[in-house]
Amino acid sequence: MRRKKWIVAKSSKDFAAQIAQELSVDPFAALLATSRGFDNIDEISDFFDTDAPLSLSPLSIADMAKAAERINRAIDDFELICVFGDYDADGVTATALLYSYLETRGANVIRYIPDRLTEGYGLNIGAIEELADRGVKLIVTVDNGVSAIDEAKRAAELGVELIVTDHHKVGDKLPEAFAVVDPHRQDCPSSFKEMSGVGVAFKLVCALEGDDGDILIEEYGDLVALGTIGDVVTLTGENRVMVRRGLRIINDNPRPGIEALMQAAGVGEKLFSASTAAFTVCPRINAAGRMGSAHRALDLLLCEDYDTAQELAEEINSMNALRQRTETEIFSQAAAMLTADSGILNDRIIVVDGEGWHQGVIGIVAARITEKFGRPCIVISREGENARGSCRSIEGFSIYDAIEAVSDCLDHFGGHTLAAGVGLKSSRIDEFRKRINEYAADKEMPFAIQKIDCRLLPGSISLGVISAMSLLEPFGSGNPQPCFGLFGVRIEETAAVSEGRHIRMTVSKNGARTSVVFFGMPEKRFPFEKGDTVDLAVNLDRNVYNGETRVSVIVRGIRPSATDEEKVLKAISLFERFSRREKLTPQEAAELLPDRELEVSVFKSIKAKPIKDKYCEELCVRLGDDGEKLAKITAVVEIMLEMGVLAANEDDMIYVPENPVKVNLEDSEIMKRIRECV
Repeated sequence: MRRKKWIVAKSSKDFAAQIAQELSVDPFAALLATSRGFDNIDEISDFFDTDAPLSLSPLSIADMAKAAERINRAIDDFELICVFGDYDADGVTATALLYSYLETRGANVIRYIPDRLTEGYGLNIGAIEELADRGVKLIVTVDNGVSAIDEAKRAAELGVELIVTDHHKVGDKLPEAFAVVDPHRQDCPSSFKEMSGVGVAFKLVCALEGDDGDILIEEYGDLVALGTIGDVVTLTGENRVMVRRGLRIINDNPRPGIEALMQAAGVGEKLFSASTAAFTVCPRINAAGRMGSAHRALDLLLCEDYDTAQELAEEINSMNALRQRTETEIFSQAAAMLTADSGILNDRIIVVDGEGWHQGVIGIVAARITEKFGRPCIVISREGENARGSCRSIEGFSIYDAIEAVSDCLDHFGGHTLAAGVGLKSSRIDEFRKRINEYAADKEMPFAIQKIDCRLLPGSISLGVISAMSLLEPFGSGNPQPCFGLFGVRIEETAAVSEGRHIRMTVSKNGARTSVVFFGMPEKRFPFEKGDTVDLAVNLDRNVYNGETRVSVIVRGIRPSATDEEKVLKAISLFERFSRREKLTPQEAAELLPDRELEVSVFKSIKAKPIKDKYCEELCVRLGDDGEKLAKITAVVEIMLEMGVLAANEDDMIYVPENPVKVNLEDSEIMKRIRECV
């Protein structure tokens, strides 16, 4: 896993005390609010107000009035309307919302969601021609359509009017439609741009009804909440209000389809939160579109009979299990390819491809690779001559801008800053990989961020902290679950959990101890041991077991306490540039060039105790360095691995073999390349 950049948020104790007093808010919750960047007490009041009204006027979105007028006319004239959706959780909930509303209005309406595998994302000409043959006079898209230039032309040729409602980025040209409702239009006066597709669909329904939304949210808030959470848009502003209201509806009186899916997912008896939606319900809605038919998920959300809903929920649950198995298999194949090809792994943007990879899960695989290696990733599935890819990125690097810059390599593309999709010819994948990395070479490639809301001592961890945290819910993009920094804690004990797949630690500071769990960190790869002093980034959760409520402390990041963050990141970036054979200045090369004394020290240290950290940060601590020499130390390790002085096993443990070879390290190709640059 690539090292992350730790950033501790700034907070104001004085302002937090003022907030707590004036708003009668828990002082710790007020402190967390200041760490989120709030500096206006009125904004903070709205943030904590559980009964805050919706504030965004539907008619503030460009073309909304025009779209509402045309749809109302179609309802009155009983024209056949088609709601054209998308196969993910956002698109399915948006389709369910608009379709069910139009049904209540007595509209002559049908719904259409394209098949992910045979049709792909969004409007397509084949579907438009089919709908025209069925007598459709008006197509209303939800969660798609803003890039459908050719498809809009074909609809016009067939005498079918088109209304686009979307929330994706807008290209240089808008489709020739009757109305294009998208907050990202440059001429859109809306003050809030970050709605999901279902959020835009909800605002359309409000415009159709002539309502500001406070009444309609009670009818459709559950769908808005699921789609908004599922699409990982920011849970701030209007989205926060809509999601909070929607979660309340799901907890108080869930519709049959949602209740059945909650039961199938094993969360039916728990408080339904944004996290529950994000990690249990939304993935199952997505699984229907990924592995089977999104129409099954749509049928479930529209279902009014609980017994039928249970059958559909169990079917979708089975699809999700298949999705998990397929995703794991493809991720393993992709990871093996990257391990075998250091050139692709060291690229600024990782582009990996495979024949016949299931297109329904490559986006999840791309997200996992991005998380593991800390770089933007594009996973491409080849199907003969044609290929489709899913792109994921890290904060600070727009993958949309990157693919747009090389779009002449592509047949089509679309998406957001952090997630996008592409279609291209299989024969152009290598060209695409080369070109997109050439684009990235001119950009500063950021480190993924490990955000810390505030520092916390082990002795301060309590259920009271969790109660204060709950005032900030719902958590999600733009308002994540608080992450706390346990700085300078000593590892007192470690133990393997679940057959070595996870690590449980006891850490201490100032005489207070706490138990923490590091999920997904295998014991055999854990680079620290008893007695080490580390910094931990942790989440706190409430855990109820045998009727007793306790605090669970979950590790999200770990680093040695004794190194300097700026020096470490600079060294890692430098060595990565060297590995990609990018041009270095003589001064930069000198920062990589080791001397004999350092070589001996590294060898002796690893001989005494093998290392498990590819970035050698813990080795720096052992050698009494704060990161100043990290680039040199990393170079020494790589040189010795190249020359056989060191070896690495399948678990990436680096050690001195029983009979190490005697070589001249100056003969190393790595050493020669460094010296050529000095």
